Amino acid sequence: MKDKFLALERRTTALSMALACLMLVVAASLGMFQIVTRFVLEQPAEWSEILIRISLIWMVFLGIPMAFRQGAMVSVDVLYRWSPPRVRRLLDAAVSLAALALIAVILWWGFDYAMRGRVQSMAGLESLSMVWAYLALPVGAAFSIFGIVGNYLDPKRLELETAQ
Repeated sequence: MKDKFLALERRTTALSMALACLMLVVAASLGMFQIVTRFVLEQPAEWSEILIRISLIWMVFLGIPMAFRQGAMVSVDVLYRWSPPRVRRLLDAAVSLAALALIAVILWWGFDYAMRGRVQSMAGLESLSMVWAYLALPVGAAFSIFGIVGNYLDPKRLELETAQ
């Protein structure tokens, strides 16, 4: 069961990271497009700025699951280094539960906020609803759950291992 969950977690985290990278490409491409239209063509595209912001928000929330999976999101290095192995496992459980509680709040209220934002439109893109921007919170939170549980089941401490 643990191996099946970790395989599912690897796929979901890889998908969220690929989508986060795609959002970075979108933001960079739109930034270059905005420079060309504004300074070369002297016809600024107002809609590109809001799409850059939205793609960066999506990039962050889709990148968070990888940070959780690598053990780099919530770090309690000093306590972990000073603790005996039994206490370390309790510390892992406490950190995982705290992270899951935070993610649950983001998931719940992020979805609520997104549904409330259905009636708002994006400045510069009046045909699109703000729900598409706000959905980054619950979608990122849903992916993060897999990363947090995966890190608890199979801990990786990449931040702790690389610290001096």
